[in-house]
Formats: sequence, C-alpha cells, structure tokens
Amino acid sequence: MTSKARQHFLNPLNVGSVDSPEAIGRAGSVECGAVLLVSLRIDDHQIVRDAKFKAAGCSRLVAACSLLTEQAKGKTTAETATLVQKSAENDFELGPAPSGREHCATLAGEALLCAIRNHSDLVRAEWSGDDPLICSCFGVSEGTIEKAIRKGQLLTVAEVTKASNAGAGCRSCHYLIQDVLDQVQYIANCRLPIAD
Repeated sequence: MTSKARQHFLNPLNVGSVDSPEAIGRAGSVECGAVLLVSLRIDDHQIVRDAKFKAAGCSRLVAACSLLTEQAKGKTTAETATLVQKSAENDFELGPAPSGREHCATLAGEALLCAIRNHSDLVRAEWSGDDPLICSCFGVSEGTIEKAIRKGQLLTVAEVTKASNAGAGCRSCHYLIQDVLDQVQYIANCRLPIAD
C-alpha cells in the first residue's frame, strides 16, 4: 500500500452522509461484495460543495472514496466527472493495486459518477429554458448541439463532444446527443431536391 493510500485509509476524509443531498450515487461489486454510497451537495452553479461516502469494503475502496470525495469539493459536476474519468487511467493516484483489488478504485469512481448522472437527470427534468437542455454538466442546449452538428457536419457523439463539450462530463446525455444526431441526419436525408 502506498503512503497516499495508507493515509486515506487510516484517516479517511468525508465519511458519512451529506445532509439534504442534491445527489446520491450507489455502486457495488459482485466480485468482492463491496457496497458504496456517495452523497453530494451541489449548488446552483453546479459546484460540488460537499461530498461524503459510506462504504463496506476493503482498505483500497475506503482510500479511493476518501481521495475522490476530497478532490470533488469545489469543482463543477463536469470537472468532477472529468476528474473521475482521467483518474481512472492512473488508478486514482493510489499506486498499483494489489492482486484482486484492481476494481476497488474504479468502484469509487462509478459511485461518484452515478451521483452526478442522477443530479444531471434531475436538472434536465427541472429545466425551464426555451430550448431543451441536453448536457447539464456543461449547460449545452439542443439548439447549440444542432448548430454544431450542421456546421461541422458531425456524425458521432464524440465529434459533438469535441465541438461543443456536450457529453464530456458525466456522459448521461450521450443517448440524448445521439437522438439529436439521428434527428438532424433524418431531416437531411428527407430533404427532396427542388425542381427547376
């Protein structure tokens, strides 16, 4: 166990539940039986003001939850989702995982992303703007996505994300972006040539 992992296990930060959370995420592992709950307080500017966790699992899971919830504080939901996705690539700064524990840090990231996705779904459901909100992490509307698709002749969700940031956060809007892509493509294919 690395010194950072040991520090976050022996003195874990953010253990417990946020009072009146705006978002809750859960994750579990059939492989090892670990279960995890993450709760977040998110303000009107999509900034994570507080993050806490409850975990039943190994030392690596506790360390990953402690580290991730601490890193999430003060970041927007989009920055937090991006942090989780990038941190997964280097095992959340905890160093190499012991054999059989490779999935533990990933489980912590899944619970945090689940909370952000649940919050994003709620924000979209409560949106009252003129144009439907597609990506709540980055505040990208359907009209903005349609314009980006037409202007750049985009064909994939990845291209839309690169052009507009839509879908770069928690990714819960990928299916909505695909719907917009399909709709724009359908309309383009249905246009009949104008007779001279």
